Parts: sequence; C-alpha cells; structure tokens
Amino acid sequence: MKKLFVFSLVFGSVILFTAFINSRETNRNYTSLYQQRMDAFVNAAVQLHSTIAQADTNNTQTIVLINESISRARNCMKAADFWFRYLDPLAQKSINGPLPVEWETEVFEKFEKPYRRTGAGLAIAAGYLGEPGWEKDSLAKLVQASVIAINTFRADSITRFLDSYHHFYLCNRLYLLNLASIYTTGFDCPDTTQVIPELKNMLTATREIYTSFNQSFPQTKLPSGYLQLYDEAIAFVNTQKNDYSNFDHFHFIKDYVNPLFKINQKLINGYNVISRSFVDYTINDTATSIFSKQLYRGQNTRGVFLRIEDKETLKLIDSFGKLLFYDPILSANNQRSCASCHKPTEYFTDTTRATPLQFNNERDLSRNSISLINAQYNHLAMMDGRHISLQDQAKDVITNPLEMASDEGELMQKILSCPDYKKILKKLMAYIPEQESISIAQVASALTTYYCKFGNADAAFDDAMNKHGELTSDAEKGFNLFMSKAQCGTCHFMPQFNGVKPPYIGSEFEVLGVPADTAYKALGNDVGRYMVNQSGETLHAFRTGSLRNITHTAPYMHNGIFTNLDQVIEFYNGGGGSGKGLLVPNQTLSSEKLNLTVDEKKQLVAFLQSLDEKVLFEAPPKKLPVSTTGALNKRKVGGIY
Repeated sequence: MKKLFVFSLVFGSVILFTAFINSRETNRNYTSLYQQRMDAFVNAAVQLHSTIAQADTNNTQTIVLINESISRARNCMKAADFWFRYLDPLAQKSINGPLPVEWETEVFEKFEKPYRRTGAGLAIAAGYLGEPGWEKDSLAKLVQASVIAINTFRADSITRFLDSYHHFYLCNRLYLLNLASIYTTGFDCPDTTQVIPELKNMLTATREIYTSFNQSFPQTKLPSGYLQLYDEAIAFVNTQKNDYSNFDHFHFIKDYVNPLFKINQKLINGYNVISRSFVDYTINDTATSIFSKQLYRGQNTRGVFLRIEDKETLKLIDSFGKLLFYDPILSANNQRSCASCHKPTEYFTDTTRATPLQFNNERDLSRNSISLINAQYNHLAMMDGRHISLQDQAKDVITNPLEMASDEGELMQKILSCPDYKKILKKLMAYIPEQESISIAQVASALTTYYCKFGNADAAFDDAMNKHGELTSDAEKGFNLFMSKAQCGTCHFMPQFNGVKPPYIGSEFEVLGVPADTAYKALGNDVGRYMVNQSGETLHAFRTGSLRNITHTAPYMHNGIFTNLDQVIEFYNGGGGSGKGLLVPNQTLSSEKLNLTVDEKKQLVAFLQSLDEKVLFEAPPKKLPVSTTGALNKRKVGGIY
C-alpha cells in the first residue's frame, strides 16, 4: 500500500490539511533521471574498479589510466551530487569523502561522545594514488565502498522523498550553498586542474535535473526567472578558463549564486516546503542571502532566557549581562572580569598579549584570548571544542582555577549581596518558571546574551555580495586567491569564514603544525582537541576560527605565536609546520608550498580587511552595583588585571 504523507499549510488562523500520495508513474521523468544518474555512477565506478584490478603497477601509464577513469567517475558523481549531499550526507562520505577519518560532532549529536567516521570514495582514492607505495587492493577498496554506498540511495527510505517536491528545494538550497563554499575551491577535488571542468559539467547536469523536476511537478516548478538566471550562470562559467586560480569566484557568487539562493528561499516559503531531515537543522528559511547573519544558528545565545520575547525584558537582560561582563565580582579575588581578557574595544579579545595572564597574575595561560564576536556561529565552544554551549563555556571560565577561580556558591552569594542584581534576577525568574532557583545559569545566559549581540554586524564584503557596496580590485583578487591558489577556502567556509561548512551542522578541526616559536625549532606542545577526544587524528587539532575582524585581533593562532598577518600568510605559504620542517605526521593542511607572490599576499590582506565588520561598540558602565558587603564595593569596572 502506498504511503500517505500529510502536512499542514498555515494561512492566517486556518490550517489546511492536504494528503500527497506517492506516484512514481506520475513523476517518472524526475525519478527516472535519478535512477539513471545512480546507474551511470555505478557503471563508472565499476569500470574504475576493473581498471585498478587490471593495472600493472610497474607500468608508468598505470597512474594515467586510473586517473582518467577516476575523472570519468567523478563527473558521474558530480551529476548526482545534487541528491547525494542532501539525502544522505554520511553515505556521501563513502562516495567522495574528503578525509579517511573524521571526528566532527554534528549539532544534533553534541550531547553524545564523538565517534569515528570513515570516509572513502573518489577524492581519497585520487589522493592515495598520488602516494608512494600505493597498493591496488587498498585503492580498490576505496572505490568499492562508493559502489556499496549507492545501495543507500536506492533504498525506499530515500527514494520515497522523490515522490514529493519538498526535498527538491532543500537539495537545491544545499547545492547553491556548496556552489558558493566548496565546489570551486578544491575541497572535494584533489586534482585542482579538474575543479572548473567538473563545475562546468555539474552545472549542466543540474540544469537537466531542473528540467525533469519541472516536468514532473508543474504545480511547484522552478519559475522561468530562476532558470534564466541559472542559464546565465552557466554561460558565465563557460567563459572562464579551466584554471581555478584564474576563476572569477567573486562575481560568480555575487551575480549568480547568491541571487539564485534568494529565489530558492522564497520558493521554499511560497511552496510551504517541509523538511524531515537533520540537514536543515540550523538553517533559517527566512534568510534571503548567503551573507546574512541570520542564515544559520550555531548557538543559543540567550541560554535560559531563550523563550523571552518581551522587548523591555530583553533590554533588561542585555544591561544585566553588560554589568556582569565588566564586573570583577565574577572572580574569586574580585579583581578580574570578562573584560580583562576580552576587551570590547579590541573586538572582545586582548591584542596586547600572546596569551592572557593566569588568575595568579604571574604566569601566562596556554591559549590566546580569541574574539567573542561571532562566537555564536560555532557549534562547539573553546578552541578544543570541549563545550557544546556558550553558557557552559562561560561557567567553565568563571570557575576555572587558572582563569577566574570562583566557587559557584560563593559567587552567587556575592551577586545576590548586590540589591540591584538581586532585583533584576528576581524579576527575570518570573519569565523562566522552569528554572527552580537563581543560579549561575542565569548569570552565564546574561553574559552570552550581551556579547553575542555584537556578532550581528556586516562587513564590506557582505555589502558587496549583497550588492550594497563595492570592493577594491585588490580585495576582489584577494578573495579569488583565497578560494583557489591560497587554499584558504577549503577550511574557512562562507559566510562566516570559519570551520562550519554547509549545511552548517558541525564544526571542523584542523592540524596545522603551529610552532612553539617563530624560528620553527619546535612544534607547539598544546594537544588541542586530543584533550577532549583522544585519537591520532585529533592530536594538535584546533577548531577552525572565523577570519572576520581578523585584522583587529592579533596576535594569531591558538598560542598567539604570530604577531601580524604577514607571518600568518607566510606560515600557510610555506606549508604549515610540516612544510617548515617540523614533524607533524597527522597534519591536515597540505605541506606543499603555495608560492604566493608579493602582490598576491597583499591582495589576500586586502580581502581580509574587507571582512572587518562595522561593529558598534559601547562605552563601559560608569559604575557597578553596590553590595551590602563593604569589601566588595572596592571593585573597579573592568577589573584590575
């Protein structure tokens, strides 16, 4: 018996219920194309497997023949990637996984212990083929895994989605986001000479998907305006050379991809598209630009105050959070505040030190004081990703013996000794009845509510992409380099230029080989993510941070070892720690030199400058709430050190 899908459409106060019955006969054009693309990929992968099995590893032409076969299989894969990446992201990693092993924790799994994901397929196979001493059996297994993965996409649990239009617009949204973020960077294509040729083939193949969809779903079809703009995008790309370093990434995204995304978002709302996938967990259906700060949500910025909507109460929470941020009452000795290490006028970081002072005011902490601006666009907090929420991070810093060293019970007694604080907390508790008592939870939530509001500002780059402004020629060239030759875009993904790539459900970690000194005599001794998840892949791994406001937030890297952007660019230009001669066997950054010219380095800096946001900073509070404990009234706004 065919399955019924029932969904509700809300128009004002009237709820209409409409049943959609699966009919593969009705949608044969679209579903037939889907099956044809699956068959084409399997045939190409089987042929690749056969080529590997028959290869003579002593013959110099072997690698050439296998690479040609990989290229054919990749084009078939790209022709179906529209579906692969959305309908089953985990199975897709067996078809074209970027890494042999990944430990990233997705947003809906944050409460679980990280688990090992193995990748396989074409990208890893191509990379392995380039290694000395490659073996046929190992190479064949990587390809065989991709053939097996196709069974997932043939299963009824997946193909049933083809009988309704809903999945199509969600697949298309992810496709457009990936056009902007990964398809032109070489992220999933180790042979950079094939990045643009593959893009051209994929654009045309997806156009055929659009046509078949419109034939099968005429009531919810893509409008002519979308198709015309998409055809113009194809024409634009076809005028470009096949060298991805010379590809005009900037205008491709600004003039075509972002406007197409806007139309697709409007169609998602206009057609009342319903999602049944975790892939859409964080994306905001109402955001009409890839470069909107509302595109996705990584964190609950308001903590226990999330459900409060009253504007005056929200203002009260903000003012409460601001006072707390500057109040050294949060520290055990009443001399250190959040603003001690995250100075608001310095983009909520500390540009005066490589790493902040410890609580004892003598030794240094091991890690740099990173900016709190845009912290909400990460799914895991801290450089090692140890916390799943910003509120947990705040509580950790407040109670950490090396940072603020407070005892939670004593801290709350001190806060409640201030009549103004006590009055605010009692008023707020009326809005959160599920919170049984006043605790550090309300304090941490007020803090994150306050500082996260500064992450809503746009940069010149956003204005340019949204056609509200223009960039300099150098900044445009710098962006194109960022997405290609400089290889920055393979780890720092748009729109936040951090380690959160579409569909924005996980934070990535990288091993760069950051040195302990600028002479590269030793590797930094901080084990990073390994402290949270002990495995060979996570040793010295750190969460990829945002590049927004980067020109204002020196020093750089987790240990603050580099004092300026020139040093950072030279670090990457030289292939990271491994490229500089350090032993980093698990380095995820390529150790190959980038060979950037002097002008190209300047252009990169010009682009990075365009990511500086127009943040409206506030003056610190003039005074702090008075306490009934006299000794507490000696504390100073912002603390002493």
